[in-house]
Amino acid sequence: MRWEGNRESDNVEDRRSGGGGGFIGGRSIGIGTIVVALIGWGVFGINPLTTIGVLSGGGAPQVQQGPAQRPPQGDREAAFVSTVLASTEDVWAQVFQQGGAQYRQPKLVLYRGATPTACGTGQSAMGPFYCPGDQKVYLDMDFFDTMSRQLGAPGEFARAYVIAHEVGHHVQTLLGTTGKVDSMRGRVSQREQNALSVRLELQADCYAGIWAHHSQQAKNWLEQGDIESAVNAAEQIGDDALQRQQTGTVRPDAFTHGSSAQRVRWFTQGFKTGSVQGCNTFNAQSL
Repeated sequence: MRWEGNRESDNVEDRRSGGGGGFIGGRSIGIGTIVVALIGWGVFGINPLTTIGVLSGGGAPQVQQGPAQRPPQGDREAAFVSTVLASTEDVWAQVFQQGGAQYRQPKLVLYRGATPTACGTGQSAMGPFYCPGDQKVYLDMDFFDTMSRQLGAPGEFARAYVIAHEVGHHVQTLLGTTGKVDSMRGRVSQREQNALSVRLELQADCYAGIWAHHSQQAKNWLEQGDIESAVNAAEQIGDDALQRQQTGTVRPDAFTHGSSAQRVRWFTQGFKTGSVQGCNTFNAQSL
């Protein structure tokens, strides 16, 4: 992926030099809460931020955070992230404009270990995530090493796919899709909620494909093997692959992100069509 020399986004906030602990609503989130959240994630497919919110008293917490800092000059990894984010800004601004709307750019926060968010304390063990409450993407870049060494998903374009997927969740927030899914929480069973989550996540994969489609048309920056590396990443982080790795068994009713095959299918759908209309996972009879 030939990304050097392209525009970098101004919407990257660097918290990596700060402390690891964050405070939510005036108090810290204890390690016991984090452990319970991660067990719920790995075994039951429950979003760890949801668990943290419940165990911390729920509600929309107030985030206490110092002044935002920009990444330092010469930080190549941060420059890569900023360049990919800038490309998502360009692509989605164009897509929204064609639909008669204006795209509101998200912030992307770089952090280490833990950081406060409007959705609860973010932990690097959760992997990259998007918080609708503050419309920010959170990324501990150590996850990229995890992708390469533990998940078998190396490559810069695989990393770009992960960023584009999280930006896809921001698009869903702007379009109202996330709010509709969240409004069902507590009104349907956990199994039905998981099924809705799968459709939400697969749509974000499809939106990542839309970004890849349009960014390639605009920049012609993909190299041989780039799309394959993104597809491989989608395969490696499918729920069935992760469950099999963690427990040795697969529980489809606990899926929250979709199987490997489903994630590949919807990313590919977005990449081939470049169309938001082609990413309606909620109307799809078969995923």
